[in-house]
Amino acid sequence: MQQLATPPLSDLEARVLSGITEERWLALATELIRTGQPRSGNPLDPDLPPAEEEAISMLVAGKLEAMGMQVSKHSAQPHRPNVLGVLRGREGAPSLILNDHLDTYPAVEPEKWHMTDFDPFKATRHGDLLYARGTSDTRGNLAASLLAVQALVESGVELDGTLMCCYTVDEERNGSNGSIYMLNEVGLTADYEITAEPTAWGDVSKTDTSKTDTFKTDTCKTWGMNLSIANSGHCLVEVTVRGVKSHIWRPDISINAIMEAAKLLPNLQAMAFSHTPSEFMGHTPPCCSVVRIRGGLPGEMQFSPDTCVITLAVVGIVPGMTLAGIVCDIERVGHQTFAGSNNLGIDVRQVPGSLFVNATEPVSVEEEPCRSLRAVYRRLMGCEPGVNRKNAFNDTIRFREAGIKAVTFGPGEDGWAVDNENISITKAVMATRIYALTIMQILGLRR
Repeated sequence: MQQLATPPLSDLEARVLSGITEERWLALATELIRTGQPRSGNPLDPDLPPAEEEAISMLVAGKLEAMGMQVSKHSAQPHRPNVLGVLRGREGAPSLILNDHLDTYPAVEPEKWHMTDFDPFKATRHGDLLYARGTSDTRGNLAASLLAVQALVESGVELDGTLMCCYTVDEERNGSNGSIYMLNEVGLTADYEITAEPTAWGDVSKTDTSKTDTFKTDTCKTWGMNLSIANSGHCLVEVTVRGVKSHIWRPDISINAIMEAAKLLPNLQAMAFSHTPSEFMGHTPPCCSVVRIRGGLPGEMQFSPDTCVITLAVVGIVPGMTLAGIVCDIERVGHQTFAGSNNLGIDVRQVPGSLFVNATEPVSVEEEPCRSLRAVYRRLMGCEPGVNRKNAFNDTIRFREAGIKAVTFGPGEDGWAVDNENISITKAVMATRIYALTIMQILGLRR
């Protein structure tokens, strides 16, 4: 990979970057990771209680106020305030939202967290990796975005445009009380938006940091952060298999719904959804994953069950796919599986209380905020970032739906470990540096 020629840093840029250190990022990330947990855990399951992000919201709001931002809090539900900090620039100048979310996935099985002494919220360093729930998704990224803004303020940077730090609740449930509320009810808007969420790849340990003359070239071969200019969509679908109930000692007259559902599972895994390929397909094509199976009733263990409910997460949705089309595809596979079974039925519907999330169209890499992100990445990393469609949901989708040019870029691992979640410290510090200089380039400096 050819190393690109990059302009030297200005004195102001160098001063900004000097305020971004591993020690400062580690201290901030560790504080954020512990705060408000486990109550900030927000399961996607519609039948479980949502998070309460109030504690982390208050902490972040205080940090933004200490930076001199105009801070407001906006709640669609009690104990769940979204936080908005604003550094107001010149009227008519560009505006940029820097976004991250305040909820995390729950940590359901702490006994599996051996890298953190079985405390999922105890930020623990092993080599270049910091382990804890929320490191990659997304309080490590949150720390990077906050430290970037802090470094700008401490260095006396006066931005020409307006910077907004919008930190939302409810992202893990697709944003109804977070980004959707802020955009539709509060009226948040801007020219551009960057979501600090996981897009990182590769292994930092494979780079020889002692060879300063080839550091950038070697780095680009072994690790980096992608620029996600579009997102795939997703939805939750419920498939109910209906059979015939009987006594367990009369299997000859029953149609056991669980046994029949087992025949359907491999066909669901192998099925192809109807879609038109997109210019930017995600790493995961349109497909489904079984996330829950329910069959049998309490108190009826002496009977074979007549219903079995399969919950599917349909992921990798690309532009043009619809809920109706997805349901039709699943029904077709069900009818093919059970063809000829007169007493067997199948019902398919969206999981009640869940949202259908559409895929987004890509932002041009030649437009902001991509143009500045790419330019700064080249200066600090010595090469172009990879460009892709991010498979997972994040608030970028909601900003794109509102007509804002929004992208995702961050140091968290894209596909982070579910248990013993971690983030690369080296990547986090680099992302912080990239955020800071990108903000300066997009918004410009006051003259």
